[in-house]
Amino acid sequence: MNAIASTPLVTALLATGAGVCTGWLHFASLERVTRMILDGKLAALGLQIGRLALLGCLLWLFAKGGALTLIAGTAGILAGRWLVLRNAQ
Repeated sequence: MNAIASTPLVTALLATGAGVCTGWLHFASLERVTRMILDGKLAALGLQIGRLALLGCLLWLFAKGGALTLIAGTAGILAGRWLVLRNAQ
């Protein structure tokens, strides 16, 4: 089972799933950050920094996994974005 779990395809599939979840969270929280900024709340700055830090760390982990993992994870993030935009319209 260990040999199967370490294959690049399994890693890419896991990266895609993590990317979808993170992409959905990142883009779904954008509306909240925007409302907080418009209301003049300083906490919006912390939330925005947290959103970008989470996304940056995840992309860094994907890059450490190799090109296939990075591409699959980035595709997952874009799929998460698509889910948020689809529900917004």
